[in-house]
Amino acid sequence: MKQTFFASAVAISAMTSAMTTAASANEFAPAMEHYLQSNIRNWAHSEVLIAAINDQNTTTAAYDQAMIDALDTQWRAEVGLSTTPTITPVLSNAAAEFLRNQVESSEGQITEVFVMDLHGLNVAASSVTSDFWQGDEAKFTQTFGVSPDAYHLGDIELDESSGHYQGQISMTITDPATGQAIGAMTVGVNAETLM
Repeated sequence: MKQTFFASAVAISAMTSAMTTAASANEFAPAMEHYLQSNIRNWAHSEVLIAAINDQNTTTAAYDQAMIDALDTQWRAEVGLSTTPTITPVLSNAAAEFLRNQVESSEGQITEVFVMDLHGLNVAASSVTSDFWQGDEAKFTQTFGVSPDAYHLGDIELDESSGHYQGQISMTITDPATGQAIGAMTVGVNAETLM
């Protein structure tokens, strides 16, 4: 009897936790969407970002999946090392500096920003990401290639490194000169600041 009660309590606790997580994500969606429309869209198509994405697209257009996977593996192996020939160019370009300025000027609302090329490879980032290729994740698959105005609101999750709850707002990046989708951008937002 005790074992059945314990198993039932664990099942109810897991179900409640899952429902709370889903509710939290839905609860923040309007605030995340408002932040996207009122803040992020104001600078998302800045010349420095468009130029950086277009430049990288010229380089990576012919990359096949094997090349993308090799670069992603190399990036992951470099995380935390002192010599980072794959990571450094993504963090030390004019677009990355622009992204860091957006993080700073947000006064704690933005935790990270990175932009991706037509494959979902990082072009510029405000800080190191865990991987180089985002092309198989919703932040890319639900934006780039869906439509020029597509955006994706990620779940609110606890970021263990900062101890804050945050969500990711991702959107397609289009070249204003052509109207064509050229990449995507993800902005990490401190959910506590959206309340």
